[in-house]
Parts: sequence; C-alpha cells; structure tokens
Amino acid sequence: MEALKQGADTLFILLGAVMVLAMHAGFAFLELGTVRRKNQVNALVKILVDFSVSTIVYFAVGYGVAYGAHFFVGAEQLAAKNGYELVKFFFLLTFAAAIPAIISGGIAERAKFWPQLIATAVIVGLIYPFFEGVVWSQHFGVQAWIKAVTGAEFHDFAGSVVVHAVGGWIALPAVLLLGARANRYRKDGGMSAHPPSSIPFLALGAWVLTVGWFGFNVMSAQTLDKISGLVAVNSLMAMAGGTLAALALGKNDPGFVHNGPLAGLVAVCAGSDLMHPLGALVVGAVAGAIFVVMFTLTQNKWKIDDVLGVWPLHGLCGTWGGLAAGIFGAKAMGGLGGVTLAAQLIGTLMGVAWAAGGGLLVYGLLKMTMGIRLSQEEEYDGADLSIHKISATPEREANW
Repeated sequence: MEALKQGADTLFILLGAVMVLAMHAGFAFLELGTVRRKNQVNALVKILVDFSVSTIVYFAVGYGVAYGAHFFVGAEQLAAKNGYELVKFFFLLTFAAAIPAIISGGIAERAKFWPQLIATAVIVGLIYPFFEGVVWSQHFGVQAWIKAVTGAEFHDFAGSVVVHAVGGWIALPAVLLLGARANRYRKDGGMSAHPPSSIPFLALGAWVLTVGWFGFNVMSAQTLDKISGLVAVNSLMAMAGGTLAALALGKNDPGFVHNGPLAGLVAVCAGSDLMHPLGALVVGAVAGAIFVVMFTLTQNKWKIDDVLGVWPLHGLCGTWGGLAAGIFGAKAMGGLGGVTLAAQLIGTLMGVAWAAGGGLLVYGLLKMTMGIRLSQEEEYDGADLSIHKISATPEREANW
C-alpha cells in the first residue's frame, strides 16, 4: 500500500507539473497576441529560453534556497520513493519560472535579450525562492512570528502572493526603469495606441493558461490524499467572476475579456482551499474589475507602458488575493476559517515590499552596467529582426 501511495503521489504532482508547464505556452501566446507583429518571435523565444534558464538555476540554487534540499547525490538516492522529491522540484520549478514569464509581458517590445536572462537567473535563483522559503518552508521563523502576533500563519495555498504578486511587483520597477515604448506617449499629451497583433493568439494564450491553472491550484495539495474538489470549483467560480466583471467594465473589449479569467484565477490562488464557491465568485469579480480599472489608469493616466498589464493583473490582483483569503476564508463569510485578515495583511505587504525592492535592485544594477533597453533603431525595426534576424511572417520567399 505504501508503494502504491508513493506512486500515486508522484503521478499526481507530475500531472500538476505538466499542466503548469503547459501554462508557459499560454504565457507565450498571450504575449505574442498582445505585442505588435514585429515582436512576436521575440515573445516566443523569451518564454522558452527563460524557462530553460529557470530550470537550471532553480535546480542548482533556487530550490535549495527555498527548501534547504539539493540534488547533488547519487541517482539511486534521487530515485527513492518513486522519485517523488524530483517531481516535486519539477512542480515547484514551474511556479518559479512563472516569475520571469510574468515580467516578460511587462517589458515586451523594448528590452534587451541577454540582460533579461541575467535578471531571470538572479530572480529565480535568489529573490523568489527566499520569499518562497519564508512562506512555504517556515524559514527564519517569520510564519511563527506572524502566528504569535495575529493568531494565524500567513496563508497562501497556491501562490497569489508568493508567485503572482511577487512577479507583478518585480515587473513594476523593470517597466519604470525601461520607460515607455517609442512614440507611445507624445510630448503634446497625445497617445499612440498599439493594438494587439492577434486576438486569436491572445485568446489561445488565455485559454491555455486558464486550463493549466487547475493544475496550478488543485495540485498545490502536493499529495493525493490532500486533494480538494473545493479548490477546483473555487477556481472555476473565480474564473467566471473575473471574466464577467472584465466584460462589463471593459465594454466588450476582447483583450479585457480574455484577461478577466486570469485576474480571477490570480486572486483565488491564496484562499482557494478555504473559501465558499460564492466567496470565490466575488473575489474573482473584484479582481476582474481591479484589472480593467488599473490597466486603464496605468496606461492612460499615469503613462506607465506595462504592455500586458502584468502589474495590475499579477501584482495588484495577487495582492487582493492575499487579502481576500483573510476575508472570504473566514467562517463568518462561509469559509473554513483558520485565517486572520491581520496575518494576510502582514504576509502580503512583506511579499510586495520584498519583490518591489528586489526588482528595483536587479534591474537598476543591470541598467547602470549593461543597459536594459534596445537602441532606438532596434526598437523601430522590432525585436524579431534586431535580435533573432527573422520575422514571424516573412514577407517574401527566397528566390534561387
């Protein structure tokens, strides 16, 4: 029976890892569909290469920083318990690699390629796993301190704060340090709209992310005996709430409609194992509204050129998700309880401060040393031709 349980647990978390791996295809196509045509190839290459860098860095350094474990032992030891520990690494890697995938959307169309890979290595190796270890591995006694002060630990079941808020708040200083795309905001106050290059690809990316998210949330149980249908249905309700709120407030805009489910899912991660489905519906709807309102504000009023809106979508909706777990997870709101709003507030603010500070440090140092932005000419030609020497749809065939 023990062998069967180990095998089942390994398969369970492997399926979760594969579903979240598929979400990276979603990140790629969401970005490809949102950026202009001359930057589509760059979006695809960035996501794949960032994932590969993340894999090596998280295997060698990041996983050890977060969980104090390493894989520099014989294969015989690694294969113990059906290789469960290895597959757990794979699952948690797909979360870690989401951080550079999130940032990629904010800095699209104008960021240099190699400096971003260096940023990815530092973020996935040190900055993200440090906070991951604090929340999910009891590092430095922070969770014990929060429990002593507020009566409950900071609760983040699947990473509203640990993954999404951290990714979004690292991206914000990167976007600000890069500056807006050329001709996006003119000196006379006018704005040049850069509409999405492909709504079908944007929608495909959103759908792939949405489907994969059920692995992201449900498989965060990490063992089969802890699986909860509540997590699945709460994710579903938050997705629907986010979509409908974005539809209503976004005035039928397909870009908003397809980011709506993602906003709802970002927000429900933290408390998906605690909330009542109706609570999850409200959390998702609020997140959908936050995304539309804050995306419009950042782009049009504050002139922050966050191409995919990753700060509103992941940063702010993730922050809301951390707090929402303390509100809708409470027994008074139909939840399972065991959380306090004070604990959620402390943990969420710690994540935001750590991420924003880390992002400022990494991208600030890269800007001072290597530069992080393409030249004016490279940006005008597009990242596809400037970096990869080919466009997504070459205009002419070779004539030999």
